[in-house]
Amino acid sequence: MAAYGVRHWLFAGAALVLASQAFGQAAPDLSGATAKRVYMPADFARFAPKTAYDMLTQIPSFTIRNVDTTDRGLGQASENVLINGQRVANKLGAVDQLQRTPASAVDRIELVNAASLGIAGLSGQVANVILKSASKGSGQFEWRTNARAHFTEPEFMGGSISYSGKAGPIDYTASVQNGFGRGGLGGPVRIYDANGNLTQEWRERYHSEYEQVNSELKLGVDGPGSSAGNLTLNYTPYWNPQFQTQRRVILATGEVRNRTNETSLAGYTADINGDYEFALGPGRLKLIALRHWEHAPQVTTDVTQFTSTGAPSIGSRFSRDTHIGEIIGRGEYHWKTGSNDWQVSFERAFNYLDQKGGLFQLNPEGDFVQVPFPEGSGKVTEVRYEGIATLSRPLARNLDMQLAAGAEVSRLDRVTDTQPARKFFRPKGSLTLGWHPAKDWDFSLKLRRRVGQISFYDFLAQPQLSQDRENAGNPNLVPPQSWEAETEISHDLGRWGKTRLNLHYYRVTDIVDVIPIGTDGQGIGNLPSADRLGAESTSTFNLDPLGWRGAKVDVNFGAEWTSVRDPLTHKRRPITNVQDVWGSVQIRHDIPGTPFAWSAYVQHQHYTKNYYLTEIYSSLDLPWLSGFYVEDKNVLGLTVRFTVDNVPEGWHLFNRTVYAGFRDRSPVAFIEKHHDLVGPLFTLSVKGTF
Repeated sequence: MAAYGVRHWLFAGAALVLASQAFGQAAPDLSGATAKRVYMPADFARFAPKTAYDMLTQIPSFTIRNVDTTDRGLGQASENVLINGQRVANKLGAVDQLQRTPASAVDRIELVNAASLGIAGLSGQVANVILKSASKGSGQFEWRTNARAHFTEPEFMGGSISYSGKAGPIDYTASVQNGFGRGGLGGPVRIYDANGNLTQEWRERYHSEYEQVNSELKLGVDGPGSSAGNLTLNYTPYWNPQFQTQRRVILATGEVRNRTNETSLAGYTADINGDYEFALGPGRLKLIALRHWEHAPQVTTDVTQFTSTGAPSIGSRFSRDTHIGEIIGRGEYHWKTGSNDWQVSFERAFNYLDQKGGLFQLNPEGDFVQVPFPEGSGKVTEVRYEGIATLSRPLARNLDMQLAAGAEVSRLDRVTDTQPARKFFRPKGSLTLGWHPAKDWDFSLKLRRRVGQISFYDFLAQPQLSQDRENAGNPNLVPPQSWEAETEISHDLGRWGKTRLNLHYYRVTDIVDVIPIGTDGQGIGNLPSADRLGAESTSTFNLDPLGWRGAKVDVNFGAEWTSVRDPLTHKRRPITNVQDVWGSVQIRHDIPGTPFAWSAYVQHQHYTKNYYLTEIYSSLDLPWLSGFYVEDKNVLGLTVRFTVDNVPEGWHLFNRTVYAGFRDRSPVAFIEKHHDLVGPLFTLSVKGTF
């Protein structure tokens, strides 16, 4: 995206925030150095929430940042949601817990600036959900079913059920949740030569299914004294088969070929997570332990049949049997001295990936015969230590500061090769400031030194059979690092709503991208540096002051400009597959005096191209999307919603240019263009409590 486009988004967002000052009304009073906006259950009554999460999603101009479950270790906080002032110390986070918590358990939700909290890693506004102490048992459930107009079978068994209660000093929540997904598309594919001449015409169909049955038991105990502990047990089997068929016609000869690509994946994850906090000396010590297992056996088979000529079929199969594990031990000690709020944390994390990969070729007799493929198997381990010290304190009546400093030491090893393990020492930390110049304004600034992570899968070869490409394994990968600056400006518009603008700049070193490996191979590696500059504006406007009672509009838009030096051409280009433009507008109307509500939305998203050494492709799945829902919030005490997404039958667009060799020195081999229909999606959900 051009720099001019980014500046346009930046100035437009800033203008929206500044112009909105004319609508500002009185906001809550400042308390000490902290501006706190408090939302009571009555503020959400018109939405008839069934869970605490339903309330959270209706906070004006607040964007939920979920915990990144792919990160190894717990590290600093990333999720901007707390429960009872505490970070949820597991890999699923607070949002997952609030989806299982009845709305009746919420006492209030406080929106505060991260700089006023003694929790490292947070920035901007943070939602602190205060829950009542359980006095009697209660439960909530949701049943969801959906169907697509084309290419897939309907899903009837989506939903969740949970029950929370108290037995003596033990609080407990038991839940079962079936998360599901369906994907489907189909349409024409056209192949062109380097001169733009049409050489092949295809028709393709694709569909995928996803099911994960999550069973969880969470136990909490208060006491003895002021101590408190939690234990969470989680088991989740999942299934994700995918199917693609293509009928290919070679125009020059009339030859017809049928190609099928199938992937089976049926695995599970299991977690045991516990924490215990107690008074020790002048402060409190929290001890955290986590054990994670995952088994992910996957088989991909690709076969081409020469229908018109009768020639023997050709094909290949790649199987990988992967075991993933993680063991975390963490300690956090927190204490106060006057206006200073201190925390020190220390963490040890051990992670491993053990993959047994097999490559097979289809012989003329129709059997798959295994071929040597040692680079597809191996074991990768990492031992990582992290220590962080955090100081939070007010610098003035309306200015908060948080300073975090520390480092991580890691030992990364592909144990199945002869190369020695590599060791890294990486300093990290952040400085966060929160400023409240007026009752209805809130500013934050965060400067951070961040250490990223790399996927263990990239250390081993991973063939991409559907695109006839192999990503070679790379034992020399190193974690990326970045210097980051973020600022957030929020303005409370009183009865008109709220608006927020976020600006960021990241300078990344050792960024992960595709690089040459060996003499003619390619795979995931590191490039020296990259830049990311972006902005996002999020606003909620209430329409009651205009006379439209019960209506509101949520507006979100953003853009990001990125730049990295291509490893082949050495010219600047965008980072691979980054969302560079996005936006949405959604209106909801809760009709006064009735249990009915309706909503409609439109959204847009765009991603940069994917740059490989032998090809460049862009993949845009539903770049424009719109839909609506209607809702009855009292059908025998239940909330029933009917949703239609992708109303105008949006498209999946895939354009690919493949070169005869490395693209900086080889001619174009062919150009591939997909224009696939997706079609509308219909969803019926029923929510209730018991």
